[in-house]
Amino acid sequence: MTVFVDTSALIAFLDDDDPAHSVCREAWRQAVLEAEGLVTTDYVVVEAIAVAQRRWGLDAVRTLVDELLPLIEVGPVSTEDRTAALNALLAAARRRLSLVDCVSFTVMRRLGIREYLGLDPHFEEQGFARYAAGG
Repeated sequence: MTVFVDTSALIAFLDDDDPAHSVCREAWRQAVLEAEGLVTTDYVVVEAIAVAQRRWGLDAVRTLVDELLPLIEVGPVSTEDRTAALNALLAAARRRLSLVDCVSFTVMRRLGIREYLGLDPHFEEQGFARYAAGG
């Protein structure tokens, strides 16, 4: 099974002080060993880099780029996926639901991915399951 990687997993992995750091690090380790592949979008990468740079500086960005991203297949967001995600965002009319999340949901559905590595409850609201090692 292929697992989608969300921004929240990348940020929790980078932040030693995050309460979910150890759980996320273990899930990440298991996903790398067990999943058929880890995928994400270029939107998630841009968001994760922006958050890491703002919170911790360029050393964190280097860790993300050098250690985490090489393990993930990063795909570009197509015009069709972006349009569908924008329509979903506007239809949802929820301030805390982001375009990056809506793009992730659209891409996951198109690729038939059911599990995600991350902490964002919006994924469960959309019918996706949080990755569980050995699952």
